[in-house]
Amino acid sequence: MTVDRDHVLRTAAGLLTRKATATMDEVARAAGIGRATLHRHFAGRDALVRALEEFGIAEFEAALDAARTDEGPARDALRRFIAEVEPSAGLLAFLVTENELFEGEGVNDGWARLDARVCALFRRGQETGEFRIDLTPPWLTEALYGLIGTCAWAIQDGRVAAKDFSYMIAELLLGGAQRSVEK
Repeated sequence: MTVDRDHVLRTAAGLLTRKATATMDEVARAAGIGRATLHRHFAGRDALVRALEEFGIAEFEAALDAARTDEGPARDALRRFIAEVEPSAGLLAFLVTENELFEGEGVNDGWARLDARVCALFRRGQETGEFRIDLTPPWLTEALYGLIGTCAWAIQDGRVAAKDFSYMIAELLLGGAQRSVEK
């Protein structure tokens, strides 16, 4: 039986997004494969989480590419990015809570690439006068990540309507990031 790795990763991401403590048995069942088959592809939970990290980084980069963050006003590019990242929001929320991904020397360089691209968007918005200059691009980047993850969890818990994902994140972040014009 050929195992579709992408299917297993998407299934694992969906399950772990809803239940971060899911076991390898639960992941295998959800993916429709046996535990032994899952272990042939991922030696254990750590290997699975590392594979999900690569998958999540690729999804995040694809969302940045699709959003064309270098085009048009920075606030419009930010709105496009939020809309593009929505399908991966739960996975990203799960990944940022996996502390071992961000400790020690084994930190994936992909996170730095993502941070640099999002920071560049905020920096561009500051340079064009769209965003406040008293908040650093790295802080705005972290705030965006936090809002994406929190909104994903709120939707999952039924506290927020899924259709409001992009609007709520953009309005809260931009309302706090917009540069005020003094009269």
